[in-house]
Amino acid sequence: MAGPRFARVRSNAFALAPLFASVLWGGMYVVSKWGFASIPPVTLAALRVAVGAATLLAVVAVAYPSREFSRADWRGFGVLAVWVSVTLVTQFLGTDLTTASEGALVTVLTPVATLALGVTVLGESLTARKTGGMALALAGTGVVLASRYDLATFGAGAASGVALLVLASAGWAAYTVWGKRLVREYSALETATYSSLLATPPLVVAAGVELAVTDTALSTIPVTPETVAAVLYLGVAATAVAWYAWYKGVEYVDTGTVAVYFFAQPVVGAALGALFLDESLGVGFVVGGVVMAVGIYVVSTARSQTDADADPKTASAADVPPDSPD
Repeated sequence: MAGPRFARVRSNAFALAPLFASVLWGGMYVVSKWGFASIPPVTLAALRVAVGAATLLAVVAVAYPSREFSRADWRGFGVLAVWVSVTLVTQFLGTDLTTASEGALVTVLTPVATLALGVTVLGESLTARKTGGMALALAGTGVVLASRYDLATFGAGAASGVALLVLASAGWAAYTVWGKRLVREYSALETATYSSLLATPPLVVAAGVELAVTDTALSTIPVTPETVAAVLYLGVAATAVAWYAWYKGVEYVDTGTVAVYFFAQPVVGAALGALFLDESLGVGFVVGGVVMAVGIYVVSTARSQTDADADPKTASAADVPPDSPD
């Protein structure tokens, strides 16, 4: 009996991995205060993915030294690379063109878009429990953001920036949903690795265009302990570890369930801002955080019959991913 029980605990732990990814993304708020301002946005995105891809490739070379993929699989990784490239470029540019409140509010559309795509593209079930939990998490996150930002500034930024952030939300939703087949067929580690690896060249080209258009030379970007630490955090923690953790959840639960953990990101960012930057937290943060947590709990404990029927990993807790060393 110990074997199945251990497998069940292991499965439940991995299903919570996306929550850890959101914690790491929340940490980007603090790190950004320490070193992002001096690096152009698309260039920063390219550095992030290059460092993340190199980190993941080093791990996958040891974990899966002789894995081979079909042309169809490589096309699948390529599609994911396109989506993640679109996401990062539009996210970084959109953030640069909008106010903090606009960026935070538009970004939380990501879980909603992921849930919708999971239902329409993958045929995942949409229950009243999951819908209600998602609405609670969205409302709670909205209260947290209202306590942190002056929402009256919404609309003060460029409309193009808001549009770019909406596209970024849709792009990450697509990256999550279209990655499900490869994650389930191979592993979260390999899917995160090869999608980020294939995304690196187009992002480097985009960064080159940005530097040329803005007449910025790489030599003018200061290399300080702060900027190096910021890039390493973005690449290793917020990309390599977080993308793997995000996809690890997709191995065990449907994408709509994984999506709800995204709401934790701004709450974690606010908490870390209070801890490391001496920012204040009001009653709205506490109330909104509690409501968001309840919403996440409701969604994460809702069973998706469609997903369980479709994949044996979620149908039985004793089943674990084949050939997976993680």
